[in-house]
Formats: sequence, C-alpha cells, structure tokens
Amino acid sequence: MAFKKPPQLTEQAVETGVLKAEQTWDRTLVGGILAGAYIAFGALLAVVVSSGLDPTTWGNIPVLITGGVFTVGLMLVVIAGADLATGDMATVGIAMFKKRVSVGGYSAHLGLALVGNLIGSLLVAYLFAYKSGILGVPITAERLAAIAELKGNTESAGQIFIRAVGCNWLVCLAVWMALGAEDIGGKILAIFFPIMAFVALGFDHVVANMFFLPAAVFAGVGGLVWADVGNNLVFALLGNLVGAVVFVAGAYWYLYGREPGPATEKTRAPRPEVTPTERAPVITGARGAA
Repeated sequence: MAFKKPPQLTEQAVETGVLKAEQTWDRTLVGGILAGAYIAFGALLAVVVSSGLDPTTWGNIPVLITGGVFTVGLMLVVIAGADLATGDMATVGIAMFKKRVSVGGYSAHLGLALVGNLIGSLLVAYLFAYKSGILGVPITAERLAAIAELKGNTESAGQIFIRAVGCNWLVCLAVWMALGAEDIGGKILAIFFPIMAFVALGFDHVVANMFFLPAAVFAGVGGLVWADVGNNLVFALLGNLVGAVVFVAGAYWYLYGREPGPATEKTRAPRPEVTPTERAPVITGARGAA
C-alpha cells in the first residue's frame, strides 16, 4: 500500500486544513451535520451489537466489539467527506501554526463544524435511535444506559477532561494517518485501530457523546438530565481540543512543519572537489623505479 512519509503527511495535513478553513460557512455547516450523523450511526451500531453481552461472562470483550464497530463512523467521515470538528482541530490547527489560517478563521470553522455535528448527532439520536424503536429493545436500552451513566454520572469533570485528551490524540492520529494513505484500504486500516482503541479504553469524544447522552435522555435511561449532558460535553470539548492542538497539530508542526532555524542548519563548508591533476604524486620505491 502506498503512503506518504511523515514530512509529506504534515504538508498534506496543512493543505487539508487550509481548504477546510476557506470553505464557505454553509458548506462547513452541512459537512458538520453529515459528520455528526455519521459518528452517531457508528455509535448506534456499537450500542446495538454490544447489547446483551454480560461483562461478568464476557469480560472486556463487549467494549472491544463496541470500539471495533464504532470505527464505521469515522470511515464514513473521512472517505465520503464531512467536517468532524475533532479531526479538524488538528488539520486546521497545524495550518494555523503555519500561519496559513488565522486564529479567528480557526475558531469560526470549529464553531460552525461543532454546531453541525450537534445537529447531526441529535437527528440520529432522536429520529433513528429513539423514534425508530431501536432503543425500545430492553437489552439495547440497558447497554445505552450503562454507557450514558458512566459518562454522565460516574466520571468527574477532571476524568472527562483527561479521557477526552487521550481520545482526541488517538482520533486525530487516525485522521492524520488516513491522510497519508493513498487508497481506501489503507485509509480504513489507518482509522480502525486508533478508533477502536479510544472506544475500548473508555475515552470521551465530544461528538460521540452528542449521541450517547441525548439518546439516553430521549429514551429515559441512565438517570440523566440535560445538565448532565452539558457538563460532559463542555469538559469533553476542552480535552479534545488539547489532545488535538498540543499532541498532534503542535507536535507534528514542531517536528516537520517549522522552517529550520539557525541552530539546526549545518554551516560546515562543503568539502572541495579534487581533480586528478591536483592529487599528490605517488612516490615509488627503488623497486618501482627500476
């Protein structure tokens, strides 16, 4: 499979970020709605296929299955094309570090993408999860309740923030590596493992939680109220931003995106070439002279 090396990948991420930041507002909003819906579809699928697997019998296998099928959401975002705010935090972020995008442009793009992500997530949560009757199945409702109660009632604000940092570090690496793959198979592999890892580890993704927590409120499971939803989303958003800007955009800008400074440039003079006529004469001994 063909792929870009890290310096080339960094250049590709910058160009991608510039293109996203320069979109018209309506394209970003529609792209955000699609991305929120795609992530929500992946989340709904994850709830359904992991339902009924008792952890006392299956151990951590249910969370591994949850993570594995959840990857469908980001595959749809990356391959079909959409604006996921958490991934754009890194690509538009490195374009900002390269001074190709202003801080205002960065903020405006993320704000619109987040609004779109929320609309798409709520659409799927209410219409396709709740009103469709999928969450009316007892084992499915029970599985969603367990996820929502953990994220909405059990985790502290600090835990949500830290888990969100780790989450978007992995999510942005998935997006980053997918940019480096030059075929669909490579993009799928690049996406699958980091996304499976963040879900299986129980990390917090603000857009995924835009589905999980409102869906639980709509279905009346998990004991959540809208204040619980808002609390989680605020700290998840902050942690996701740190994970993207510091550990992906910032780190790869530092490694491959900066212009080389005087301290890193080699100033040693080039070694002069020696022509055959300038070479020292060969001194032969007595045997050679004879």
